[in-house]
Amino acid sequence: MRVMAPHPATRSAPDIRMTPLSFAVFGHPIKHSVSPMIHQAFAQQLGIALDYRAIDAAPAEFDAAVRNFFADGGRGANVTLPHKGAAFALADERSEAAACAGTANVLTRLPDGRLAAHNTDGAGMLRDMTERHRMTLRGQSVLMLGAGGAARGVAWNLLDAGVQTLTIVNRSRESAEALAALIAEPDRVQSRDWQQLAEFASFDLIVHATSAGVLGKSLPLPASLVAGRTIGYDLSYGAAAAGFLAWAKNAGAREAFDGLGMLLETAADAFALWHGQRPQTEPVYQTMRRHTA
Repeated sequence: MRVMAPHPATRSAPDIRMTPLSFAVFGHPIKHSVSPMIHQAFAQQLGIALDYRAIDAAPAEFDAAVRNFFADGGRGANVTLPHKGAAFALADERSEAAACAGTANVLTRLPDGRLAAHNTDGAGMLRDMTERHRMTLRGQSVLMLGAGGAARGVAWNLLDAGVQTLTIVNRSRESAEALAALIAEPDRVQSRDWQQLAEFASFDLIVHATSAGVLGKSLPLPASLVAGRTIGYDLSYGAAAAGFLAWAKNAGAREAFDGLGMLLETAADAFALWHGQRPQTEPVYQTMRRHTA
């Protein structure tokens, strides 16, 4: 299986189709997803007819569900918790970003029927952080909570953006150590035990990348991680991010953001891969922000 170069978005004219093409998002759980609304808004913006649905697939059913979807004419799929690693393994080709992270959040059917995996998480997160929220990343100290597929999808991008240090903490220390070893920048990246959180000084940026919020679980964190300069950022959005954002604000963080903007940017990148046009994200962001408030 080879690593592929990214497919450029070259088409500029509206692509109005009489028969809607089929797209989906796979996850477990998935009923909370606003991805269908986002992609329909993008399609309306650009005059493209599509059918986009959410498909709940348990881990044991994921491979079969994806293969059936594409066999039935599916053109592309977004992939979310907990399937990003499985999506990467299922693909025949992988983009450079997906190969680096070992996870994928986008699957695309190629003309010959094979599947291509992409990872747009990190690029989307950075665009949301730096362009929408005007955050400065260069020289910052960052705490990453979580070491699973979501964390793997964004860790390299934070380093490429110039953060000074990245501390990875996960309930399973082995997973945090594995991610730090994969990045292989010991001067900037370190792993620690979850039990050590209370011993840490504060950070400039705390990125919440665990599945706790999506699964409705509490995530007790010490307030000592936060100072007046700290920004909290949750890769989830809506109700799934509410607990972390409340903790960050109560602990005294300067600002706290959920990942709705990241979702919009990653969705726009996937849309461009599939349709050759990148939609404007800000109008849809404002609409979705009201929807998820």
